[in-house]
Amino acid sequence: MKQDITKEVEIPQGIAVQLDASTVIVKGKKGGINRTFKFRGIKIEKQDSKIMFRAEKATRYEKKILGTIIAHIKNMIFGVENGFEYKLQVCSVHFPITVHIDATNHVVIIKNFLGEVKERKAKLIEGVDVQINGDIITINSIDKEKAGQTALNIEKATRVRARDRRVFQDGIFMIEKAGDKI
Repeated sequence: MKQDITKEVEIPQGIAVQLDASTVIVKGKKGGINRTFKFRGIKIEKQDSKIMFRAEKATRYEKKILGTIIAHIKNMIFGVENGFEYKLQVCSVHFPITVHIDATNHVVIIKNFLGEVKERKAKLIEGVDVQINGDIITINSIDKEKAGQTALNIEKATRVRARDRRVFQDGIFMIEKAGDKI
């Protein structure tokens, strides 16, 4: 059964939100993020200190999309206010792994992984700050998706295939993900 749905998101003090057609622009003390949402049947409006979402005669699909859009906007607001932080740990049992950042090429270089002569590289996404402190890699960004993708790229660069994971436990693993300990 189709029904009208109206939801709202409160805009905190110190956060500026602008709507430009289907683009939402959020600015805060840490910076600004913009994102375009193009879905038929869902209208986004700003009223005072609230963002209003309306779906007339919403189907199940539109209800799911509405929840997704609201989650993205809440993440944008949280990101410009507090930022997102991911932590990874370098684990080396068999061979000492060396990790450093090549800022000119926007990559993290991993040397001597499982004794390999060839170095492995992980792409860094623009707008993400990566710091290496001993065996801990810290990733900070106001955009949750960019920070998460960068953490995944680094973790994926040391994924072991065709070897027993119980024996070869070398690699770079995520230990903290946007505030949640793993």
